[in-house]
Order: sequence, then C-alpha cells, then structure tokens
Amino acid sequence: MLDFIKASVKRKIARRFFKEYPYKIDRFMVEGYGEVEFANWVNPLVRPYELTEGEMKFWTKFINKGDLVIDIGANIGDTTVPMSLVAGENGLTIGFDPNPHVYRILKINATLNKDKTNILPLPYAITSEDCEVHYSSSEASFANGGISFDNYSEHGRFSLGKKVKGINLIQFLEKKYTDWLPKLSLVKIDAEGYDVEIIKSIRDLFKKYKPTLVGEFFLKFSLEQRKLLFDVIKSLDYHLFYFYDFYDIGDIFQITENNLDRPEIFNFYALPNK
Repeated sequence: MLDFIKASVKRKIARRFFKEYPYKIDRFMVEGYGEVEFANWVNPLVRPYELTEGEMKFWTKFINKGDLVIDIGANIGDTTVPMSLVAGENGLTIGFDPNPHVYRILKINATLNKDKTNILPLPYAITSEDCEVHYSSSEASFANGGISFDNYSEHGRFSLGKKVKGINLIQFLEKKYTDWLPKLSLVKIDAEGYDVEIIKSIRDLFKKYKPTLVGEFFLKFSLEQRKLLFDVIKSLDYHLFYFYDFYDIGDIFQITENNLDRPEIFNFYALPNK
C-alpha cells in the first residue's frame, strides 16, 4: 500500500512539475537475437518497456534484413529498436521525434546493440514543408505531446520554451538517402493526431514504394476524424487491418467504413492493394 501511495505521488509531481528524469539500461534475451539492451526512461508516467518475442514476430511480418524503415514519433525507441533488430545492422531505421526529452533517450538507444541494429535518430517533426512548430504536452515532464502551428494546442498547457523543427520528409530522403528509398518496407506513424497531415505530405512514398503503414486512431478522434484518416489511407489504394497490440496482436480484422465506430479500434496496419 505504501509503495502504491509513493508511486501515485511521483506521478502527480511528474504531471505538474518539470524534472529531467534519468534512464536505466535493461537487458532482454530474445530468441534469434540474443541479448538486447534497451534504455528505459525512469519517468513515473512511463511504463518500463519490455521487449517480447511476440513483438518481434509482429515486425518480421513486414520487415526484411537490409530494409529501410521509418519511425515517425519514435519516442524513446520502443518501436524503433525492435524494428531495427529485424532490419539488422545492414538495414537502416530512421527514428524521428521532436520532443527533446524523449529524444535524449532515443539517442541512447541508437548507440546500443550496434552489432544488431542501425538506428539514425533525428529530432524533427514531419511537416508538409520545412518550418518551425510549437510542441506542447498535458504533462510537465513531457512524457507525451504533439505539435501545433500556434501556441494553443489540444495537447496540453505545458509548452516547450522554443519551437521545434519540422521537415518535409520526401525532400529530406531524396537529398540524403536516395539509394535507400527502393528498400523502404515500413513507415510507422504515431503523431498524436497529426497523422493525416503527415500521410498527405508523404503520399508519393506510398504510391511509389508501397511500404506497410503502421499507425493508430488517436484516442481523442471523433468518428468524423477517424473517417478522414481512413479515407486518406484508402485513397492510397491501401487496406487497413486492426490489431490489438504489438506484443499480442489478438484477433485481426479488416477495418471498413462500416466498423470504424467499434470502440476497440485503435492500432492498425495498412497494406497496399495487390
């Protein structure tokens, strides 16, 4: 009981007052990959990440060794690392996150497991054109949050002291990683409601290279907003499929216009129509 009270107090403090929390290195034995290190952020609002074989099986459905993989909204790297393990040290996994507090941990994770992964962490938001945007959170510790083009945001009242950089992803990749683009197999997007704009800005990547898209319907989305995201992805000639979570995918079913209002629909992957 005492431990529960202490943990509750720590969470309340983290929501109201900023503090730069440390990280700790955890180690996991994963079949086929051996020992994998992961830097967990010791923030009371963040559940420690545990790498599971179930999660690795999920990513192997869509990624091959040597592939280019893009993680937009990488956070501390809890999807970036397993994705990169599957792509391998001869692949390239690029993780974007404009939140400097989670990016600090993402950079640490990019330095680990160098014999198994190749992670490039970058502190940018993905926008339709190069610009600067605001970043805000509902929590003083910035465990989550999102971008906005004005300083008023639905993401919360805590705002970074300065703007973050947004880049046009296609222009960035064509300038620096042109040779990798034919190897693009998967794009994961977790942008706290900004996903539609991101997908529109990189529409040509999906049209030309047809990578798998992994994303979510933002919890605050109305049914109309769900329909908008669904329609944008469908316009790429992609089909959407629901899955429960990365570590336990549960029953998979196709998402259509007729079941978008199902309350369990949150995570999805989308595949190009063949």
